[in-house]
Amino acid sequence: MRLSRLMSVATAGYAVFAAVRPEHLGDAVGAHDAARPAWGALARTYAGRDLAVSAAGVCGPAPVVSAAMGMRIAMDLTDCAALLLATEDAAVRRKIAGVTIGWATLNTLALLADRRRD
Repeated sequence: MRLSRLMSVATAGYAVFAAVRPEHLGDAVGAHDAARPAWGALARTYAGRDLAVSAAGVCGPAPVVSAAMGMRIAMDLTDCAALLLATEDAAVRRKIAGVTIGWATLNTLALLADRRRD
């Protein structure tokens, strides 16, 4: 489960970043001043959620790592759907889709490679 654990470490890195700089999400989507606190709260929510799932993906036995990766992939795809509903700006929507679907794809490829190898 080496690649899955590596992806979990990377996700934990993002979670720490999101906890330390929650304003990054509002910056990334070009949020208006009035909406920035909500985007910051969402980033802090992502931080807590991603740290918990990443801890399972890094420290758990293989079945737990697989479950954590499945959760991570599902969360990336649901994040995509929810965040796409949060804006009508086409450039921001492309960025959201690229990041969330891209991360889901990387996690999927890591999990599949690990399953093939194990």
